[in-house]
Amino acid sequence: MVLGAPQILGHSQGTPPAALSVDSAQLKQRLAALQSRMAQVDQQVEALKKRRKGVMVELQGISLQRDRVRAQLDGAKLKQDQAQVEAQQITSEQAKIRTEIDKLRADLRKQIRLIQAQGQLGDLAFLPDPSDFESYLAKTRYLAWWRLQERKRIHQIQRLQGDLGQRETELRTVLARLASEQQEASQYQAGLSLGEAKLQSFLAALQQDERAQKQVQAELAEEAIQLERMLANLIGKSRTETFHAPISFASLRGELPEPVDGRLAQGFGEHLHPRFRTKTFQSGLLIEAYIGARVSVVADGKVILAEPYQNYGPIVIVDHGGGWFSLYTHLQGTAVSKGQTLRQGDLVGTVGETLDGPRLGFEIRYQTKPEDPNRWLRKKYR
Repeated sequence: MVLGAPQILGHSQGTPPAALSVDSAQLKQRLAALQSRMAQVDQQVEALKKRRKGVMVELQGISLQRDRVRAQLDGAKLKQDQAQVEAQQITSEQAKIRTEIDKLRADLRKQIRLIQAQGQLGDLAFLPDPSDFESYLAKTRYLAWWRLQERKRIHQIQRLQGDLGQRETELRTVLARLASEQQEASQYQAGLSLGEAKLQSFLAALQQDERAQKQVQAELAEEAIQLERMLANLIGKSRTETFHAPISFASLRGELPEPVDGRLAQGFGEHLHPRFRTKTFQSGLLIEAYIGARVSVVADGKVILAEPYQNYGPIVIVDHGGGWFSLYTHLQGTAVSKGQTLRQGDLVGTVGETLDGPRLGFEIRYQTKPEDPNRWLRKKYR
């Protein structure tokens, strides 16, 4: 959408604008989703403030602020669309009112010409004898009826002109709101550009700093250890909370559906940094997908965790029984809560942003030991 002075396009009289097909309820629903997304980002920022300082903390903080401004910009643009729809609806109503007024005025002119043609006394001055008086009375009654219709049309025109004035006031209000939304969107766009520039500058500096890169890798390794500790703590809880699956999860090896439609960004196992020659271990799959793409649980289970966690972002851990767990990380938001029972294919959340773009982290573990998820899937990620 191009930001600038308010414009209403394509409003020829009698022709409803194409944008009237936009569903206002759908716009409101999208606005509510954006507000929910901003609330999730705020929660992650608060969680980030409580963490130790480090390169990853600062980097994620910049990224989160950028995401929040991006969501604000999307919200401002949706409000613009809503104001445009309202303005187009009002303009369409104005066109219909003007058309109706023009028709009434045309009918009124015809009626006045007819009355003028009859004269003030009609045919009375030219009656040759009293026998034509009855015919004159009939014409007079007809003329009175026409005059009554004339008054009705005049009142209707006055009423429509009042409606037209009201619509013009409404249109001025909507256009003023639209201008305000456009100004707000411009400010958010400027803020987003600054955030993007700050992030790119930070990443560029990071790429040139070997020590920072090694610190990032050390922080990631530490957080992986913390995740394993948290999972071990969850597993150590009362076994009465463990999910009892009707079908053994272990029997589903090689038959699980994909959690999201995408392609492999990084596979399971050890990876060597191409420049610093340092080793990192990927305990699952990083799957490249569209931002906001649907993420589904791969098998029946019970949610034992659904909240933001460190640099993993919003994370969902599902207990499938028998000591088997699936993990879904880097989510944009979660659609489940702790203790909720899920069936295979149920929505757990949507794909979120990482520093490398939209990614889903997907893991399968027996107790705390990670396994290659691709070996469990019916269709492998490539």
